[in-house]
Amino acid sequence: MESMEAPSPSFQSPSRFSQQLHFYLAVDRPQFKMETVVELLGVLGRRPWLPIIVCCSSRDELDAVCSSLSTLPYISLAALYSDIAERERTKVLEEFRQATIKWNQQLNSVVEEDLEESEATKEEKISHLVVVTDVCLPLLSSGESPLSARVLINYELPTKKETYTRRITTCLASGGIVINMVVGGEVATLKSLEESSGIIIAEMPINISEIL
Repeated sequence: MESMEAPSPSFQSPSRFSQQLHFYLAVDRPQFKMETVVELLGVLGRRPWLPIIVCCSSRDELDAVCSSLSTLPYISLAALYSDIAERERTKVLEEFRQATIKWNQQLNSVVEEDLEESEATKEEKISHLVVVTDVCLPLLSSGESPLSARVLINYELPTKKETYTRRITTCLASGGIVINMVVGGEVATLKSLEESSGIIIAEMPINISEIL
């Protein structure tokens, strides 16, 4: 995890996040967090080509999230972890970037939906989700491009501003949405992140899919 004295080279000032929206989603108990994420992605995943990143702090956490999300329809799921082969890592990153291109093209074009849309076409419009641990985030200092997701979900709330900032810098597009999963006593950590980063983290609205 990044040092407080030596921020990551990818550190950006909070002003760079001014167009991004930061939310928190509170759950009463840790055992309810996974169920809540599955329900959330069951809704968001129905948006055509929506590029989503879920950040985890450990490999065990990543494996558990991937297992729970693997059966969700409308979502193409991939993972980035420490011992992934370089060729597979490159493939995951490239496929996700292609998904972001399709998402942006959809936003920038005015096309009427075809009510007779075929099942094959629906398959092509699935959302793309990558689950990643902090140690496997894109290395901007080594020339890797940011992932530019529309939605970033912090499955575990980072305790340090540098970690929060690095996840946003490497994973989230301008105008993107951050959803922080918060359990019980993590409210204090949330407030600390707000103060140290100079951002406002509001409660997630019920109609989150409408502001994508």
